[in-house]
Amino acid sequence: MTRGNQRELARAKNLKKQQEQAKAKGKQGDPTKRMESDAEIMRQKQAAALARKEAEAAAAAKKK
Repeated sequence: MTRGNQRELARAKNLKKQQEQAKAKGKQGDPTKRMESDAEIMRQKQAAALARKEAEAAAAAKKK
């Protein structure tokens, strides 16, 4: 292999560039709409966590 690690370095650089572009794409659009959608996602996560905690508490109560 005559190129040494140049090819690997170029691949790593390109991967980093693509990740930054994908991250920037996610932040486009109306900020208020993005905030609302983020808030809705957080509400869903919180509801799921609460349900899981309740299920664990119920399971712990059954063991006693």
